[in-house]
Amino acid sequence: MKKLLEARSIALTALATIALAACETTGATSQALLETAKTSAVVAPVEEQNFKKDRQAILAMAGDYKVTFDFIETVSFVDGYQLKDRKLSGAHEVVRVIEDRGDFISLQHILVVGDEEKFPIKHWRQDWRYEPKQVLTFIGGNAWEMKAVPETARNGTWSQTVYQVDDSPRYGAVGVWSHVNGMSEWTPPKAWRPLPRRDMTTRDDYHAVDAVNRHAITPAGWVHEQDNSKLVLSEAPQVLVREVAINTYDKSADFDTTVADEYWAATAEYWKEVRALWTELEQGDAPFGITVKGETGDVYSPLLGLASQVQDGELETSAAVAEARQVIANHTTIRLEPLAKRLRTNKEEQVASK
Repeated sequence: MKKLLEARSIALTALATIALAACETTGATSQALLETAKTSAVVAPVEEQNFKKDRQAILAMAGDYKVTFDFIETVSFVDGYQLKDRKLSGAHEVVRVIEDRGDFISLQHILVVGDEEKFPIKHWRQDWRYEPKQVLTFIGGNAWEMKAVPETARNGTWSQTVYQVDDSPRYGAVGVWSHVNGMSEWTPPKAWRPLPRRDMTTRDDYHAVDAVNRHAITPAGWVHEQDNSKLVLSEAPQVLVREVAINTYDKSADFDTTVADEYWAATAEYWKEVRALWTELEQGDAPFGITVKGETGDVYSPLLGLASQVQDGELETSAAVAEARQVIANHTTIRLEPLAKRLRTNKEEQVASK
């Protein structure tokens, strides 16, 4: 935002200078210079208008939703691979703005589950940053690296960084919000991401997802569309199978959001400190990783458990944060092994090695 205001100031200064100079030039030259100044002067307002539209689109994702998660494998690229059954599920979910600094917006997702007795489950988080200087990138084997965004590639862009239920990272990318044809959507280039839990907990035949990740605002809410290539990384990268995903967020007043909001009110300070612990790793000079191969339950289970203790009044926030720091320290490293050694071995490989 500061950059936009500076640009507007420079443009207006240029306009004033040209207007003064015009008094000493011929009429034709004066008019040409004035038209140039007018063109320059509108650049900043146009950028500011786009910035406001971008923010409106991002903030429009906050709310209370009935969510449908729909994943369909479409085509195999490995001989003998059989497409897996479609995975279709639904949930109620709230999305709350937990931070808004203008050029940075953080949205926290919380599921509301259960039949008669409802309870909350902290879900994923998405952080949006305007014209980022760097973006957190998944590099395989539960490891991440901050990569610089060239200055020439930042103009008008937003990065989206997605985080796990325990605020550990998942993936990030940079793209531009488009507001044409009556639709607002954000689509970055392909980027790697870890396996989703639906596959991490049930299969071991691939190691990463190369994904196109689109967010679009709809009259009913918004939609998260994915074009996923499931990658085997044990040797040269090989696409195992393609998958399309459509996660639809339709606004709903058909469920009570109280348990989600009460959970966040009780644990927000704890999770703020946990985010800071992960940020320390992100902002370091080296790539970092979680030492657990595959599903990272050894990290997220205790961190979520500590949050529950804080909510129940069994543990002070400061004590919970101290324990969380130890959990993260025990399961993370900046001394990464080669990718091949960080990958989870599948069951067939385990049998063959015996």
